[in-house]
Formats: sequence, C-alpha cells, structure tokens
Amino acid sequence: MSREVRRVPLDFDYPRRKVWHGYIQPEWLDEEKCMSCDGSGYSPYARRLMDRWYGKVPFDPSETGSTPLTPESPEVDRLARHHVANDSWFYGTGEAAVHKEAERLAALWNGSWSHHLAQEDVDVLVAAGRLMDFTHTWNRETRWQPIEPKPVVTAEQVNRWSLMGFGHDSINCGYVISAACQRAGEPDTCAICDGHGSVEKYPGQRAEAEAWQETEPPTGPGYQLWETVSEGSPVSPVFKTPAQLANWIIVGGSDLDGSDTPYDDLVKWIKEDGVSVGTFITTGDGKILSGVEAAARSDEL
Repeated sequence: MSREVRRVPLDFDYPRRKVWHGYIQPEWLDEEKCMSCDGSGYSPYARRLMDRWYGKVPFDPSETGSTPLTPESPEVDRLARHHVANDSWFYGTGEAAVHKEAERLAALWNGSWSHHLAQEDVDVLVAAGRLMDFTHTWNRETRWQPIEPKPVVTAEQVNRWSLMGFGHDSINCGYVISAACQRAGEPDTCAICDGHGSVEKYPGQRAEAEAWQETEPPTGPGYQLWETVSEGSPVSPVFKTPAQLANWIIVGGSDLDGSDTPYDDLVKWIKEDGVSVGTFITTGDGKILSGVEAAARSDEL
C-alpha cells in the first residue's frame, strides 16, 4: 500500500482518510450529462455497436465469421469446472452441474462481439499497439520488445485469449467501434456533445475546468503520513518529530502494524523522505521499502 510522508503545519487538522479538497475539482465545474448519448459520447450508430460489444443487444458469432462456442469448448469447460469446484454450494456438484454452467457460459460469450472479433477488428487493435501479448516479448531487464519478424495475429487467437481471464478493456472497445463506424461511413461521436459525454452548464465551463489546477496542502514543520491510493489523504496525526511518527506506525496506529522494519531505519526513512514527498510501500511480509526500492522491486510486488 503506497504511503507518503508530508511536512505540514503542527496544527493541521484535516480529517483523516478524507481526500484533500485541493485535489478534487469543484462540483461547479462538473458538466451536465449529455442526454442524447446517455453520457457515452458515442453516436447512435456507435452506441449500437457498443451494445453488441457487451452483449446488451442480440449478436451472433456468424456476423463476424467466428465459430460459436459450445459447452464442450475447452475455455468454456475449464471455467465451468472452476466455478463448480469453487462454489458447489451455488452450482451443485458433478458433471451435470458442470454441463449446466458450461451451457450458460457458452450462451453468454456467444452473445458478445468482444469474444468474436473479425480479422479486421484484430488488425485495428494490432495497428494501435493494443495486443502486445501477441506482438511483443517482455522481461524485467528489457521490458516490452517487439517480436521480429512481426507475427501475424489471428482473430481466432485473440478470441481464445479474451476468454482466458485477460480480455479487452474499454480502450480496445473504442478502437474497434471507431474503425467499424469509419468503414460504414457513420460518425462515431455524438453530434450534441461532440464525444465528450457531457454538455456545459454555461459557456466557457469546459475551458475553466481544463484550466483548473490542484492545490497542495499547506507545508510546515510537522510530520504526517498520507495514503496515495486515492488522490491523497492524511492517515496519521501530525507529529513534531520523525521518531514520534515512527513510534505511531510501529505500535499499530496505522495499517503498517506488524512491519519488521527496524525502528531506526523507519526514523531514518521519515527524516529523508519527509523533506519533500517520498513514497514507500509495504510488502507482503510487512517490510517497508523506500520510493527508490519500491521502483526497483515494482516487478516483484
């Protein structure tokens, strides 16, 4: 869990675990939801495609030339057996329960375009760099590296991959929908909100929102622990010295209770990282890592 040491005034009394108000855009800058596109930003044609993507309207695999799944399809059978084995109280037991769940999964996945892409859809995602699991290799030293010669990524490969717990995100959905609209000669964005999904409450509101900037909490001589999982909020009282904050952490005043980091090391970290803003994280065994150590071990945690 990410934490930072902040230097704040000794009398700083902002509520703990409440996001600092300076990090939250004021509500008066929030636009109205576009009722024409229901906040999606898509044109009517694109919204229909999005519904097909998520299986909200009728879709058949034959529309993209994909082979329908059956209860016997390996990916379907694997997940059905996993569900039955882990939640037999709900699904029941035995082969009959597995087959019933497999029938449900096959029907569910057959109704979604996202699991039955056409080759032209896959080509769009490859060109956009969205299928790096197929086009690149990865290791800790060199990170992502392109495969040479560039591999041919087939729709069958990607459709199987989408069923293995990986799947597509909303970005992939957007790329495929935009390309499909272009092929059909249809606009992909809402004509009312121009794709924003919202409309201004008054002229110039969007420009004001774009110009808005975060403000940091006041600075001072005190030491305080902040979480950075959200935008940022204080999680400890304000202490006069690093030793006091370290003691609060060790005796269980925070969710770092149980850390086996030596007290002197913790005090040293607070002194060093508290000068500005330094991140640390806690590992599964309760050890505290500094920002530099955390970055070095980010692939292991």
